[in-house]
Amino acid sequence: MPAAIRFHSFGGPEVLRNEQLEPGKPATHEVQIRHTAIGVNYIDVYERTGLYPGELPRGLGREAAGVITALGRGVRGFRVGERVAYVYSTSGAYSELRNVPAERLVKIPKGISDEQAAALMLKGLTAHFLIRRTYKVARGDTILVHAAAGGVGLILCQWARALGATVIGVVGNEAKAELARKHGCRHVLISGRDALVESVKEITRGAGVAVVYDAVGKDTFMDSLDCLRRLGMMVSFGNASGPAPAISPLELTKRGSLFLTRPTLFDYIASREELTKGARELFAAVRARKVRIVIGQRYALARAADAHRDLEGRRTTGSTVLVP
Repeated sequence: MPAAIRFHSFGGPEVLRNEQLEPGKPATHEVQIRHTAIGVNYIDVYERTGLYPGELPRGLGREAAGVITALGRGVRGFRVGERVAYVYSTSGAYSELRNVPAERLVKIPKGISDEQAAALMLKGLTAHFLIRRTYKVARGDTILVHAAAGGVGLILCQWARALGATVIGVVGNEAKAELARKHGCRHVLISGRDALVESVKEITRGAGVAVVYDAVGKDTFMDSLDCLRRLGMMVSFGNASGPAPAISPLELTKRGSLFLTRPTLFDYIASREELTKGARELFAAVRARKVRIVIGQRYALARAADAHRDLEGRRTTGSTVLVP
């Protein structure tokens, strides 16, 4: 019987269990996929700890790639044996076999590996909406990216540089700084060593940055606001250090009529058209070598708990994948 990682109580990585789970035949408009690579993301940690609550027991994982093994009734445009990838709002990708609505699938083009596709669907499409839709990065912009050596960060920094932006990255140590420099960052700051606001002001000659992309949350939020230029945009899209603090709207006024948004990917790919358009642009950027996908870590599916420990311990770089 196919294996799946599930948990029956909220808590640390130790709550993850390797269980047997038969998905059954795909329902109408569903496709069954044998996973070949599964993406690991911080949202998986939020769900496991209960920060994002849900019914128990439950699975984990929002993005994966694999091969179609069966089609449900009414499915058009796909066939058994095709390579596909997905990002889905319902968890369950930490599994060998899964049924997914066909409308959430995209075909993997030639030149993109299964591991790359698994790392691209959530992280890559997140980078896409952040720099192409939430704030449309343009040539001449100076931007600030926290967790610049992470999965989303490396994609975002490379793509922003290809668009003509100057990228300031923030990372946790010198090894990550070197990785960030090789993947789009002109300037790199190390958290805990470099004074963030003062350093950004020096780099920008007092002006501040056009946009801050902050996936860290509580520990960086207020300093991020102070790094922005007049009319700048604060994009808070994660909370690795904990939820961002509640603030008065007057704090935005005092700092130069700032904009603040807390977006989520699934609002940007709600329609089939939005999903396929974003995926096309993302795959094109990878194939054109504007973006290189860095798979920093691989774990067997049964070692999902170890992947979570390393992710939370900030011992990972680039994208992390599970291999069934």
